[in-house]
Amino acid sequence: MGMSWLDRLRGGFQKTADKVADNLTGLTSRAALDTSTLEDIEEALIASDLGPEASHRIREAIARQTFEKLDERGLRSILADEIEKILAPVAKPLQITGFPRPHVILVIGVNGSGKTTTIGKLAKWLKEEDYGVLLAAGDTFRAAALEQLKIWGDRIGAPVISGKEGGDAAGIVFDGVKQATATGEDVLIVDTAGRLQNKTHLMEELSKIRRVLGRLNPEAPHDVLLVLDATTGQNALAQVETFRDSAGVTGLIMTKLDGTARGGILVAAAEKFGLPIHAIGVGEKADDLRPFDARAVARAIAGLPPE
Repeated sequence: MGMSWLDRLRGGFQKTADKVADNLTGLTSRAALDTSTLEDIEEALIASDLGPEASHRIREAIARQTFEKLDERGLRSILADEIEKILAPVAKPLQITGFPRPHVILVIGVNGSGKTTTIGKLAKWLKEEDYGVLLAAGDTFRAAALEQLKIWGDRIGAPVISGKEGGDAAGIVFDGVKQATATGEDVLIVDTAGRLQNKTHLMEELSKIRRVLGRLNPEAPHDVLLVLDATTGQNALAQVETFRDSAGVTGLIMTKLDGTARGGILVAAAEKFGLPIHAIGVGEKADDLRPFDARAVARAIAGLPPE
């Protein structure tokens, strides 16, 4: 049998946990936790992309502990507990509540983040919960994105609405809402372009899509999900800022957490922005999008086995 998704997740975070644990290997007493050691721990956390705020919080939590003997297992347990405290408030399931139907989910993110693949996995997830799903190919500037979305639609049995390459994305979204309404689909998931190198044009396009949706249903889009690639490290935080301010991001999905030592960016994003994290991607298969479980992820980051 292959590795479970938790095993893959823990493997991706292994270097993060090991960097921190290495700083305390061999320490046997509370007295050994001097300022220099604590600074080493904090630097190891920052180097693992947990961010300065979260790293300092964890350092202070370690400094407050009283130990008969400080060992690696004890450190990892503290690390897991403190990370869970940061992640728990943002671990929120994606809920389909929009009425009248469809519930519109706008999915945004830079090219290469795994956005279109994530849409396919999310659609499969929702269909397994008995929601009818329509996919809209709003990334009209990449023929590959359209083809990829159609492949996913065929694979999971979800219809895809699209237009010509380079066409008006807002028009496709308009047609998508009309079709979903006519056919009784519960959810419309909209793929969008991700060309941050032309940020002004991209944000204007997203604003136009939002205006069109707003005319059809003032509550739409009900969710604006930003897909982040964990392997990009600190660049992921810059993307959150850009899209949050310009596109009204309501939640995050973090991808590629199965093979990166830079997954600490998940903690940094939670600490800095407090946006809901709905799901994580831990592989390429259709079932490799998982609801975000703060405790499971915290233990994986700390290198502890699942409970």
